[in-house]
Amino acid sequence: MDRRKALQKTGLFAGATILMPTMLSLFESCKTENRLEWTPIFFSENEAKTISSLVDTILPSTDTPGALDVKVDIFIDKVIAETYDQNGQEQMSFEISTFNEKCINKFGRTFYDLKADEKIEILKEEEKTSGKFSSGIWGTAVGPQEEIGFYRAMKSTAIWAYMTSEEIGEKVLSYDPIPGAYEPCKPLSQVGNRWSL
Repeated sequence: MDRRKALQKTGLFAGATILMPTMLSLFESCKTENRLEWTPIFFSENEAKTISSLVDTILPSTDTPGALDVKVDIFIDKVIAETYDQNGQEQMSFEISTFNEKCINKFGRTFYDLKADEKIEILKEEEKTSGKFSSGIWGTAVGPQEEIGFYRAMKSTAIWAYMTSEEIGEKVLSYDPIPGAYEPCKPLSQVGNRWSL
């Protein structure tokens, strides 16, 4: 399955989370940021480079926009700056530093300075060693949730931010600003793409 179809048929976090007004306003403010003039609110320069490189590796630009195209990194910076308390912010900085230390120990450089194949190798290792999300029923986790760690939490946040961005919602997912009649018993094979609304 190609990336476009996967994005259209998944919606890992789009629709699964009810966005608070604060989060919606953060999305709106990210749309006006100029990528070349972006100054992080919370992240240090090295942290911002790490997060930008991480989300770009997870969701690169292909025939669909990538994470950097829809400013996922800017959104994550704003969320941490405006919704995390001091302990949460300190923990985030610590986790980014720890993540970069793993990269330095393996390849001698921070994540954003690694070659593409080295980044993939690091993420494959993180995928194997990170905790998994508990399975859920109707959006509710079943059983105790193990610690997911920095990589899995950041990957989930990046996918959620990406899937709920305006550009992806309107140009990649099926989008109808004025939906028609409700059809409760339509066969899944006739549904098509995941809908952004």
